Amino acid sequence: MSEIVKEFELSKEYLQALETAIEEKNDAFIRETMEGVNPADISALLDEVDHDFAKYVIDILDNEVGAEIIEDLEEDTRTKFLGNFSPKEVADYITEMDSDDAVDIINDLPPKTREEVISEITDPETAAHIQELMRYDEDCAGGLMAKEMIVANVNWNIVQTIEEIRRQRENVEKIYSVYVVDDKRRLLGKVSVKDILLANDNTLIKDIFDDDVIAVETYLDEEEVATIMQKYDLDVVPVVNLQGKLVGRITIDDIVDVITDQAEEDRQLMSGLSSDVEEDDSIWAILKARLPWLIIGLIGGIVGAFVIKGFEEDMENMVGLALFIPLIMATGGNVGIQSSTLVVQSLANKSVFTDTLVKRLLKMVAVAMCTGLVLGSISFLFVNLYAEAYLGVVVAIALQAVVLLASFMGTVTPLVLDKIGINPALASGPFITTANDILGITVYLLIANLLI
Repeated sequence: MSEIVKEFELSKEYLQALETAIEEKNDAFIRETMEGVNPADISALLDEVDHDFAKYVIDILDNEVGAEIIEDLEEDTRTKFLGNFSPKEVADYITEMDSDDAVDIINDLPPKTREEVISEITDPETAAHIQELMRYDEDCAGGLMAKEMIVANVNWNIVQTIEEIRRQRENVEKIYSVYVVDDKRRLLGKVSVKDILLANDNTLIKDIFDDDVIAVETYLDEEEVATIMQKYDLDVVPVVNLQGKLVGRITIDDIVDVITDQAEEDRQLMSGLSSDVEEDDSIWAILKARLPWLIIGLIGGIVGAFVIKGFEEDMENMVGLALFIPLIMATGGNVGIQSSTLVVQSLANKSVFTDTLVKRLLKMVAVAMCTGLVLGSISFLFVNLYAEAYLGVVVAIALQAVVLLASFMGTVTPLVLDKIGINPALASGPFITTANDILGITVYLLIANLLI
């Protein structure tokens, strides 16, 4: 029977009522108002109250619910929050979690506390799983996987397999399929729960399992795992070691977290933030993330000013040239960002390699030429309405050249950055904008100097 989740909306009135209930130790009010509420909503609520108040609420709820609430807390908040708990209390909640989530939380604790929590875990299997997973880096398949899964030996019959499913029913929340292994635990394939239920009791697993199974190695980067699961539309993927032995599984909820984190990192890089920051971070943390690219932008602006100064005599003779510098800079920046964004998206989807570099560059040139022709023609018509005809020609030709160069920069830069191991999303932010601003001004004034 499915659980009915109560719709919850955080309000100032309820927050005040909750704090009053905690102060008065009105446990009945807390249990009644939180019954049926999704743990994620309770986590959001407890983010708003004092850590001591939050601990009081979790202490009076079931351990299973408390574990889910702790999982859903923001990482920084959770680490500070768990400082109010004894190692034994943390261990009790850890036992209720999947092994991958438990390891994520334990790894955030101070080293001494980490060892104390592990020593307080009474279930030897859980402790062993956690210690094994702690060996892996958090950004690889081994660091993402959970140990809880249903595994059947290829020589078992249906009755033995169903007994294993029953034995693991409390450990495995969602059973997508049963993995099939040999006597050395090497992954052979999988069998669906449907096929198990429909088969006769004496049917052997080796007669009904599917050997067409996609697996990932423990060392595979988390982004590569995400790409594989997206490509093949997988809800879960088994993890094997170098010997092909089944060691865990990765579920879609963990991959959604990876995709979300990567998208957030790319968005911040494209916005000119050099590290992951949030609005409630310290002033120093925000300054460190924002200032580097702002300084680079400032330097770019100073370089642009010196470029203009180099053409000071031309500017004095043709004052109208200055009117269209913002047009040239804005067009170059926009074209560069559009081009780089498309390439970054292709790199993320691994589709950029379907075309050769030469073919991609030729396509870029064709698109840039057409774009430049349209933009140049429009600018020529409008400039001629307010200035001499020669200025319209200069602006039109400059736009054509700037669009072509900005497209080239926007296409090549992320490819180069990706090749040398730097996040190509960097090319879609201030880096490409600043470079194209300087390039655009230089090209515009050079063309004006040559033509007039």
